[in-house]
Amino acid sequence: MQASIPRQPVREQDGSRPVDDAGLSAELSAVVAGARRRALRDADRQIDTAHLLHSLLEADPEVREVFGGGPRIVRLLGYLVQRSIGYGLRWQSGVEDSGALPV
Repeated sequence: MQASIPRQPVREQDGSRPVDDAGLSAELSAVVAGARRRALRDADRQIDTAHLLHSLLEADPEVREVFGGGPRIVRLLGYLVQRSIGYGLRWQSGVEDSGALPV
């Protein structure tokens, strides 16, 4: 059985980060939180690299520069958006299936 998306722990009263994100910088914690929200919104069972990449691309201009900007970044974001609006359901079963569970 595959694990479900870990629930985001409630922040402490003092505003400190949850324990599972304690080793991450504030910027990376924000990216992980964005990936969690994206996974929950997309009704995905797990956070995956596409959720993380999408959040990184949205959050950090330096990450966008790594991909060369311009048409390449537009194409990459297009793939990620397609994946998150339904095309990904077919893509997920064909590409991301670990084989642990029957499709």
